[in-house]
Amino acid sequence: MATAEQPHPSAEGLTITALLRRNAQQYPERPALTTGIGPDAGTLTWSQLRAEVAALTRGLTLLGLERGDRMLIAMSARAEHWIADLAAVHAGALPCSTYDTMGTEQIGVLARHSAATVLLLEGEEQVRRWQPLLNDLPDLRAVVVLDWDAAPAGDPRFVAYTAVRGATAPDDAAFEALTDAVTPDRPLALTYTAGTTGDPKGVVLTHRNVIHECRMQQQLVPLPEHPRSLAYLPPAHVAGRVLGIHMPVCDAGHVTICPAPGGLLPALRTVRPQVFFGVPRVWEKIAAALRAELATLPAEQAEPVAQARRTALEVHRLRSEGTDLPAELTGPLEQLDAQVMRPFRAAVGLDDCHRAFNGAAPVPTAVQEFLASVGLPVYEVWGLAETTGAATISVPGGFAPGSAGRPGPGIEVEEAGDGELLVRGPVVCAGYLRADGTVESATDADGWLPTGDVGTVDSRGLVTVTDRKKEIIVTDGGKNIAPARIESLLRAHPLVAHAVVIGERRRHLTALLVLDEETAPSWARARGITASGPDALSRDPEVLEALDRAVAEANAVLSHEEQVRNHRVLAGPWTTETGELTPGLSLRRRAIDELHAATIEAMYTP
Repeated sequence: MATAEQPHPSAEGLTITALLRRNAQQYPERPALTTGIGPDAGTLTWSQLRAEVAALTRGLTLLGLERGDRMLIAMSARAEHWIADLAAVHAGALPCSTYDTMGTEQIGVLARHSAATVLLLEGEEQVRRWQPLLNDLPDLRAVVVLDWDAAPAGDPRFVAYTAVRGATAPDDAAFEALTDAVTPDRPLALTYTAGTTGDPKGVVLTHRNVIHECRMQQQLVPLPEHPRSLAYLPPAHVAGRVLGIHMPVCDAGHVTICPAPGGLLPALRTVRPQVFFGVPRVWEKIAAALRAELATLPAEQAEPVAQARRTALEVHRLRSEGTDLPAELTGPLEQLDAQVMRPFRAAVGLDDCHRAFNGAAPVPTAVQEFLASVGLPVYEVWGLAETTGAATISVPGGFAPGSAGRPGPGIEVEEAGDGELLVRGPVVCAGYLRADGTVESATDADGWLPTGDVGTVDSRGLVTVTDRKKEIIVTDGGKNIAPARIESLLRAHPLVAHAVVIGERRRHLTALLVLDEETAPSWARARGITASGPDALSRDPEVLEALDRAVAEANAVLSHEEQVRNHRVLAGPWTTETGELTPGLSLRRRAIDELHAATIEAMYTP
C-alpha cells in the first residue's frame, strides 16, 4: 500500500463560498476572471466577480432554485458559465455542466437523471438541442437563456439571463447569510462520468473534496501568489471544473478562459500560465512546436541550447532514479535555464510555468524527456472524477517514467487481490447521485473506492497504472493483455492521433491507427508528399510505410503476446459526433468495435 509522505493539508472549515468572499475583501482589485485573448478580452476583478455572483444568486432563488436542487448549465466557456456555477453553490443547489458536443439523446439521460429544476442555456444551438426534451422533464421550473433572441416565443418557462440577474435590488445581508450557511461537507459540484461501459454516473463532490485537492497540489508543487492559469478544458470535465473554477478561488489566482481549443498555443503565449495541465496529445503538440522552434535557431544559439538540454536531461534522469543531485549539476542548470532555456520556452508561453502536470494517460517517454531537456519537466498525475481529479502526483523528488507518482497528502492507495487500485482519503467523492436526489456511497465499509484501474505500487511508493480493469484484453489463448501501454507506444508517432488495440478472444493483437488531422498534413508537406486530405494521406505509400515502421518499433520493445500483428490506417478524424469518442474525448471501445467491425474482421481474414 502507498501512503502520502507529506503532512495533511487542512481544509477544515473552508468552503468555496467563504474563499470567494475572502478574495473579494482582501484582493478586490486583483484580476480574477478574463474571457478571451487579446485587446477584446474582458476581465472581472474579485470584487466584480462576487458582485455578479450575488446578483445572479438572488435571481435564481426568486426562480425557485432551492437548497438541494440540481441546476444544469449548457454554455460554452465564458464568464457567465463561471458566475452561474458559483451562484448555484451560494443558493445551496448543485451545479452541473454538460458538454457542448453532446447530442439531444445524450443530454436527455443526464437531464432526466439529475432531475434539474433550473436549466441555463447559452443561445440558439443549446435551445435547439434541449427543446425536444423539455416536456419530458417534470421537475424543470425555469429555463434561463443568455441570448434571449434564441428563446422560443410564448413558453412561460423561458426567462432571460439579464432579467434573472437584475430581478431584485442588492441585499448584502442575505447574500452573506447564504455564504455563511454553506458547510465543508455540503455538495459543491456534480460531474458525470464518461459512461464508456454503461450509463454515466453522477459524481457528487463536496467543498471539502475540492479544497483538499487544491491545497494538496499547492503544498506539493507551490505556485507564486495569485498564479496565472488558462482554462481550456470544458467545465463538464472534473479537471476543467476544479482547475478552471475552484483552484483559482482557492489560490486567489487569475484564470483566463481560452476561447477555443484550437487557440490553445496562442493563448499560452499571451497568458504565460504558471500552472498548466494537459493530456498526452496536448504535450505532444507543445513538444512539436518547440522542436519546430529548435530547427529555426541560428548556429550561434543552437550550441548553447544543446548544452543546456544535455544538462537538463541528465538532471531529469537522475531525479527519476531518486538520486541526489550533485552541486556541479544544479548550479549550472539554474544558470543555463535562466539564460538559455527560459527564453526558448517563451515560444510556447511556458517560460514561467511552475507546475506542469499530465493526466488521462502517460506522456510517451520520448516526449517527456524532450520537454524535460528544454526545462519543462511534465509530471504525471492519476485520478478520476470520483477522486476530485488527482489522487497521486509526481513531483521532482518522487517520479519515474511511466509512473503516476505517490498518493497526495492524506490519501492512501492499495492494490486489491485482482490488481485493481483502491483509493481512500479526503478527495474521495461523497458518492453517486441517485435519481431521487439522494447520494449513494461510492466506497466500501472501510472507505475504499474501487477505481476500475489496474496497476501496481512499487517499493518507492510510486503508483503505476497499467490499464482499465474493464479494458483488459483476454486473447483466445487466455493471455491477459493491457492495451494502454501498447497504444501509447503507437501514438508516439506524430502521424497518429488515436491508436486502438484489438484482440478480445482473438488469436493475436491488431490495431487501428487514426491519422492526426493537424500534424499529418504538415508531416506530409515536409517530406514533399503531394497527397492532400485525410483520405488520400491514409492511402499514401510513404505514410503507410512510416506507420509500418512505427508499429515495428513498438513491437521491438513488447513481449511476444503484446506485439501487433496487423494494423489498418484510418483517415479520421474521430469525434463525439462520429461516435468513437466520449464527450471527455476518451475512446468508446465498444462503439469502435461496432463502427469498424468490417475493418477489424479484415485484419483477421487470411
